[in-house]
Amino acid sequence: MSTTVTPSPPPVTAPHPRRWAAAVVMMVAALMDLLDTTVVNVAIPSVGTDLHASPSELQWTVSAYLLGFAAALIVSGHLGDRLGRRALFLTGTAGFGLASLACGIAQTPGQLIAARAVQGVLAAVLVPQVIGSFRTLFQGRERGAAFGMYGAVAGFASAVGLLLGGVLTDADLFGWGWRSVFLVNVPVALATLVAGALLVPATRERSAGRPDALGSLVLAGGLVAVVLPLVQGRENGWPLWGWICLAAGLLAVTGLGVFEARRHGTTTIPLLPARAFRLPAFSVGVLVQLLFSLAMQGFFLAFAVRLQAGEGYTPLQAGLLTVAFSVGGFLTAPAADSLAVRYGRLVLGAGALLMAAGHAWVWSAIDGAADTHTGAWPLVPGLVVAGAGLGFLVVPLVNVVLSAVPADLAGGASGIFSTAQQFGGALGAAVVGTVFFGHADDGLSQALGAAMPWVTGGFVACAGLCALLPRTAVPHD
Repeated sequence: MSTTVTPSPPPVTAPHPRRWAAAVVMMVAALMDLLDTTVVNVAIPSVGTDLHASPSELQWTVSAYLLGFAAALIVSGHLGDRLGRRALFLTGTAGFGLASLACGIAQTPGQLIAARAVQGVLAAVLVPQVIGSFRTLFQGRERGAAFGMYGAVAGFASAVGLLLGGVLTDADLFGWGWRSVFLVNVPVALATLVAGALLVPATRERSAGRPDALGSLVLAGGLVAVVLPLVQGRENGWPLWGWICLAAGLLAVTGLGVFEARRHGTTTIPLLPARAFRLPAFSVGVLVQLLFSLAMQGFFLAFAVRLQAGEGYTPLQAGLLTVAFSVGGFLTAPAADSLAVRYGRLVLGAGALLMAAGHAWVWSAIDGAADTHTGAWPLVPGLVVAGAGLGFLVVPLVNVVLSAVPADLAGGASGIFSTAQQFGGALGAAVVGTVFFGHADDGLSQALGAAMPWVTGGFVACAGLCALLPRTAVPHD
């Protein structure tokens, strides 16, 4: 007589009892970064006036934050997996608050730029711990709800950041002016730090490999070397050292990828996994993300300066006008994922074309206009159309690309996408900003008109590249 032994099911880990409270605390911390990405755009003209900043220093005020974020993001995610996410979350939150304080009390453009770079690095330490903790704390439908909350707050922050930047700068609380957009982070970071120490549980990945700290430094140096000559080149007459620096940066990033592809028998986690980049859909998707961010960040930098310094808009008026862009995104974002699952790359291509058309509308509205306060309504339809395109292009982009990426590379692929987004934004402030400020002597409306071909061209290029993406998408969950 034989006995059949039925293996016992694996133990089910009970969900953490305070997981939703922890999620709220972490979302508040992440919101500081999400707001800081857009809130500064509206305050940039006031920063330039108060600190007597040059055009290149204004570009660095935007690019330094994005470069710091891009350089540290991937390795910070791996460090959290290996060393524990709670410790890095609290470190990132505390550091972000201190860096924000340094931004708010900066007395020179150089001090502000340095503080912004540190702020970006600390944001990169903080944000991956939120995503990683959500993945560990929640399962099944709860995980989908948690990430849905993150996505909704991220979309909401883009609109609130533009408006908040105008409100805080215009309100001039305690005579702080533009400094308020940074100083408001200090009490939020302090409260979140205390709540996080009490409510956020410790999580980590037991199987996580060793982060590539040296590779992260090479990546950071390469990214800075690419952006540096693009920002400084115009003011210095495009010297030879700039072209050498640019070539060295490109070689550093390419060399890092080649080295990691040939490295075997090590537990070090690659920053730029060659297996992912060998997939055409992934490489094209990263390029789409980079070009989109380049065009959008460059546009908002030039647009904010033109509205306030050229047409006399107050920061609040400029913030209210640019909210029209976010309104367009709110109209299309809820349906974007489901449409992408059904129609795939066609949805993304349509979104890129809408963004190109919307920005072309804005271009036509300001073409040949004088630097006077001509009113907002001619610009609003173009901004709404461009925002609607944003919802169709960006919201489902990762899901479309991940349909061609093996499951074991999905996490790393998402990290690279975020890095491309931040680096693309830094490039946008450098490239589009350089074209804009290079024509500023002709009038800011003419300067924006000179920069707009780069903006619309970037979105048209995104539309063409979308034809090379997969035909379908994976569901959002």
